[in-house]
Amino acid sequence: MAQENNEKTSSLNVISVAGLQPYKKKNNETYMNKAQISHFYKILKTWKNQLKNEINHTFFNIQEKATNFPDPIDRATQEEEFSLELRNRDRSRKLIKKIEHTLLRIKNKDFGYCDSCGIEIGIRRLEARPTAKLCIDCKTLAEIRKKQMTG
Repeated sequence: MAQENNEKTSSLNVISVAGLQPYKKKNNETYMNKAQISHFYKILKTWKNQLKNEINHTFFNIQEKATNFPDPIDRATQEEEFSLELRNRDRSRKLIKKIEHTLLRIKNKDFGYCDSCGIEIGIRRLEARPTAKLCIDCKTLAEIRKKQMTG
């Protein structure tokens, strides 16, 4: 349970954990200029490193706690805890892949623009979800379509 709470706070507080303040846009500033790119690069790198540390902690935590309990109930409880930790670890690995893909988008100068319609995703949305590929309108539309398809 504690690991699950850590994961939620890691994605929500990635800016504060990175020691950064929300980006303050200046008047007549061009979208995705060097300062903005640098801001998001720092956020993504810090987030990636934090997730890697959490994965390593999970690995060592499981090794440290691994005990062969004689009581079947204790053993089942431990196996369930390990299962949850491994699921969180897998989720973190997938998120690291998304972050790496986003860092590649920064390198290729594709970062910050909607994959669907090509407009600016927006600084605030990217700070909330740095790996976002869609603007809020296209994401909302995609969610509505998905909901209609699945019933």
